[in-house]
Amino acid sequence: MSRALPKYNKRRVGIIGGAAAVALSGAIVAGSALAGETSKNNTTAKATTKAATATVNCPAVANRLPAIPASAKAEVDRNLALLNTQIAEANKRIVDTQGQGGPNFVQNAIVGPLKDKRVATINRIATAIGRTAAKPVGLDALAPCTLNGAGAAAAPQAGGNTGNAGNTGNAGNTGNTGNAGNAGNNNGAGTISCPDVASRLPAIPASAQAEVTRNLALLNTQISEANTRLVNTVGQGGPNFVQNAIVGPLKDKRVATINRIATAIGRTAAKPTGLDSLAACTFTK
Repeated sequence: MSRALPKYNKRRVGIIGGAAAVALSGAIVAGSALAGETSKNNTTAKATTKAATATVNCPAVANRLPAIPASAKAEVDRNLALLNTQIAEANKRIVDTQGQGGPNFVQNAIVGPLKDKRVATINRIATAIGRTAAKPVGLDALAPCTLNGAGAAAAPQAGGNTGNAGNTGNAGNTGNTGNAGNAGNNNGAGTISCPDVASRLPAIPASAQAEVTRNLALLNTQISEANTRLVNTVGQGGPNFVQNAIVGPLKDKRVATINRIATAIGRTAAKPTGLDSLAACTFTK
């Protein structure tokens, strides 16, 4: 048999129940506010991360080209597409390597190598056009790119002044002089060695001798500069710094230089093939 609660007990139950409801409501409100703040913070963090990512900005090449011969159009289009791919890859790498290396990591490991790739690609475009029409000049000026956003203050590396190395005359004909690379031995920086090009060339027409000699000398200069850079950047970047910032860009420079040698010979004789296989160099610690 149930018994009714006394009046004062009913009052106590009502008060306790009301207090519990108020406490529960407060917890819900506080939880909602905390969840909202957490979501807001996460959104802000994502936006900040996105804003802090730099991007590369490169000059357009297509609108600087002359009329393209029909015979060269496919090759030109392929290399123009490659220029876009190179930019996309560079931007992806900036995202993937955030926080790596020192203050100049992006410039040394991404923007600098991108310039070298663009030099080689733009040179192929000019060469393709030049086979059946006047070869466009001055396109190399479109190779350097700039860095937008975070890290844009990093100073570009000096470059492009090695062209005068050709004044050394026949220095390039010594072939293996470029492979010594002993400048990199200081401080245990290692050395870079590259395949000899001069010994792999066919007979050089007299009309091409000066240009070939100049570019052979430039190959030696490029190796010397790479070894000097090894010494000057000891301890910088991560485990792949030397490959990404020095050896890789050196290969791209050599591809462009070797291509100029082959083109010079090919103007008045059979153009040598397969020389691109000599572009890659090795790093020895």
